[in-house]
Amino acid sequence: MVDRRTFSKILGSGAVAALGGLAVPPATARAADPARAEGTAHAAGGFGASGLTADATTPTQPEFGPVRQIDAGELNVGYVETGPADGRPVFLLHGWPYDIHSYTAVAPLLAAKGYRAIVPYLRGHGTTRFRDAATPRTAEQSAFALDLVALMDALGIRQALLAGFDWGSRTADIVAALWPARVKALVSVSGYLITNREANKQPLPPKAEWAWWYQYYFSTERGRLGLDRNRHDLAKLIWAYASPTWKFDDATFDRTAAAFDNPDYVPIVIGNYRWRLSLAQGDPRHDELEAQLAKSPTIGVATITIDGQEDPFVPPGDGAAYRAKFTGAYEHRALQGIGHNVPQEAPEPFAQAVMDADRL
Repeated sequence: MVDRRTFSKILGSGAVAALGGLAVPPATARAADPARAEGTAHAAGGFGASGLTADATTPTQPEFGPVRQIDAGELNVGYVETGPADGRPVFLLHGWPYDIHSYTAVAPLLAAKGYRAIVPYLRGHGTTRFRDAATPRTAEQSAFALDLVALMDALGIRQALLAGFDWGSRTADIVAALWPARVKALVSVSGYLITNREANKQPLPPKAEWAWWYQYYFSTERGRLGLDRNRHDLAKLIWAYASPTWKFDDATFDRTAAAFDNPDYVPIVIGNYRWRLSLAQGDPRHDELEAQLAKSPTIGVATITIDGQEDPFVPPGDGAAYRAKFTGAYEHRALQGIGHNVPQEAPEPFAQAVMDADRL
């Protein structure tokens, strides 16, 4: 199957244990109270799943924060946390060109049901920074997964629910595939997004290739300069294209766009897309993991996949294109009138999917 969305010492101060095992937390990380590590409180109940309709206006949302910082692997990670300290932990992972504010409505919904919702900035975004200026700004898929495992370790969390879209889905998929003991359940927008670079060398139908214009733009020096100089306008254009029915306002976009001022934003974004096209090499420390991911491993943890029906990147077939990659308890949901940024466009259905995956 051609993957539509594709695009030893591994963690620097921490190393990943054998597959399925626990990564060793960095010595400098501020670990959470051990009583919080397992997050064993079970949430119960549900709420209406109306979400936002195609002609809805983005509602006014409260400030999201405060942003906390913690050393985790190669990074000092910025993240927001809400909900009871002893609640079941759930990591909510954003994509590109987005940030933690995709979850301003989802996180409180989950917190109200007893979950401990943790929303980190990915490398190259917001207040997340590399701890060492000499660390290569690599952006292959395994690097993001290792960042997440390191963050779980730094927070003292042995197992959590993972939920994401875009880059966040890919990151969650990888952790679920390679370290299933760390994942209680998975919610993955757009399904199976683990990159197979060999398969990714094959052309897609022209309409699908056209949708990906920016990844080819980024493969050129002109595209790198364009991202650097026009990061705000370029991202806003992609928001409008990827979510054609979402009526976001300037304030909503600008709040997220501030995360693109990170000094590593351009090298991470350019590096990620060039890596997917086999135009850039990853960090040799990650080669072993990437070799495993190149085999397109299946995911056995309980999973709910979601497709926004207005998302231009969704493959036809109501999830059939990736169904075989999920071998555990599984459900698929298609959201009418919703585009690519599912958690921000339809926060209630997204939060409900997290709760339902927890019960699969």
